[in-house]
Amino acid sequence: MSEFSKQLTKDLAWSFWFTLPIYPFSQRQTIRTEVVSGTVWTFDQLQGIFYVVVPIRMSVIKLNEGGLLIYAPVAPTPECIRLVKELVKEHGEVKYIILPTSSGLEHKVFVGPFARYFRHAQIFVAPKQWSFPLNLPLSWLGLPSDRTQVLPEDSSKTPFAQEFDYAILGAFELGLGKFAEVAFFHKQSRTLLLTDTIVSVPAEPPAIIQLDPYPLLFHAKDKATDVVADTYANRCKGWQRITLFALYFGPSALEVPKLQELLSNALKASDRTKKAYFGLFPFQWQPNWQRSFEVLRDRQLFVAPVLQTLILNRAPTETIAWADIVASWNFERIIPCHFDAPIAAQPQQFRQAFAFLEQPVITTNSLPEIDLELLKNLELGLQKTRILKPAANKQ
Repeated sequence: MSEFSKQLTKDLAWSFWFTLPIYPFSQRQTIRTEVVSGTVWTFDQLQGIFYVVVPIRMSVIKLNEGGLLIYAPVAPTPECIRLVKELVKEHGEVKYIILPTSSGLEHKVFVGPFARYFRHAQIFVAPKQWSFPLNLPLSWLGLPSDRTQVLPEDSSKTPFAQEFDYAILGAFELGLGKFAEVAFFHKQSRTLLLTDTIVSVPAEPPAIIQLDPYPLLFHAKDKATDVVADTYANRCKGWQRITLFALYFGPSALEVPKLQELLSNALKASDRTKKAYFGLFPFQWQPNWQRSFEVLRDRQLFVAPVLQTLILNRAPTETIAWADIVASWNFERIIPCHFDAPIAAQPQQFRQAFAFLEQPVITTNSLPEIDLELLKNLELGLQKTRILKPAANKQ
C-alpha cells in the first residue's frame, strides 16, 4: 500500500464501526456541501446493508452570535472532523450538538464520539431515549453526562431560541420502544431540518454514493453472471433499484430466487470474491420495476413507507398536530437526514405529505398498496407477537 493510500485509509477511519456493523464499516467518506452561503452546510456519508446504500446526513448552521450548531452528527472520521474544524476556524466553535431522534440508532451511535472532539459543546437530545437489547443510560452510550440534557418541550427555554424554533413529534409508544423526532427551523435561512419523517428521491445517484460506484453497479445487474460496465445509465439503474429496496424492503417488482437457484447462480457468477458476497445475488427484478420508482419520483415529498406503515400510524392525531406546527413556519427548503437534500419546498407541500393519516385518504398522493404489501404483512406479524402496538384510527 502506498503512503497516499495509507493516509487516505487513516483519514476515512471510523474506529467504532462495530457498534453498528453496516456498510461501509470502518471506512467512511464525507462530502461537505454549502447549502446557504456562509450559513448552512451539509455533511454526507453513506450507510447500508448488502450494498443497499443511502446517504446519512449531518447539518451545520452558523449562529448569529458566532459558533456552530450541529444537527444529527455523522461518523467523526478524521476527514469529517477536519472539514468541521475548517468551519470552526472561520465561524467559531461548535456550541450545540443536537440528537433529534430517540429511536434512530444510526444517528445516536455517532453523538458521543463526535462530542469528544468539541468539548465545550452542549448536547441536546430528543426525549425518551432508549436502547436495545438493554436500556442503558446515555452516559453508557458515550454521551458526556455533564454536557447532555433533554430538549425542553418549550423551545424558548433553550440558549439558541432566538435563531431556532423546534417541534417534538412524540415520544409515543411503539411496543419495543418509543419514537420521537425533532424538527428544527432555522429562521434566518428559512431552512427546515428533519431526521427520518420526510424524504425526496433524486433521479440520479447522490454524489456521496458515486465516489465508489461499486454498490450501484452491483444492483444494476439483472443476474449474478452479469458483468456491468460503469456507465451513467447503469449507475442510475442501480440507484433506482437501491431506492426501491431501501424504502419498501420488498417492492412488488422484486422477487427473491429460491435457495437452490440462488446457490446455483452464485457458482456461475463471474465474481465470487468476498466483495461480491461470493456471487450471491438474491434479487430478481420484473420488467416493470421502473414504474415503482417513477411513482416515488412523481412525489416531491413523502413520508418513508416504513414510517407510514409501522410508526406514524400508531399516533395519527399527534403526528398531524406536529405537522401543522411545522407547516406554520415559513421555510423554503428542507434538509432531511437521508436521500435528497436540500429540497426546495413550501410548508403546504410538507403538510400534504401527511395526508395518508387523514380521512378520507387522498388516493392520488398515496403510495401503491402493492408495493407496501410486505411492510403491511410485517406490521401484522409484529402486532400478533405484541412487539408493535396496533395502529390507531386515522384522524
